[in-house]
Amino acid sequence: MANGDEERGKQGVPRSRSGMLGRRFPRTGDEPITAQSALGLRLLLSLIFVPVFLFLTIVFLVWWLTSDAGDTPSPEDLRVLTIIGAAVTALAGIDLAVIVRRLRRERGSGGGGGGGGGVSRR
Repeated sequence: MANGDEERGKQGVPRSRSGMLGRRFPRTGDEPITAQSALGLRLLLSLIFVPVFLFLTIVFLVWWLTSDAGDTPSPEDLRVLTIIGAAVTALAGIDLAVIVRRLRRERGSGGGGGGGGGVSRR
């Protein structure tokens, strides 16, 4: 079993095993064998919305810092919007990192990759 893990780490893994733990549940026979998550679409959406969420968080932050106690919306409301925006930006950034990691692992399994074993060259 350990030998198979070493080989998989060097070659990359197929999409059917590209999750954090691989296949979580045994196949029941009613889903297609080649079913895959839409990583390309998730990548596109993440590349669009991470900067949008970051921009909105910065706008709310600046608005919050320049607002006075009598303004509408109140500084407290703007603080909450800023925190929510920061949380959504962080979650979208984490999702983008997971997508990129999974795509790199899959490309390593194609046989033409550099075979870096998941280690960054930087």
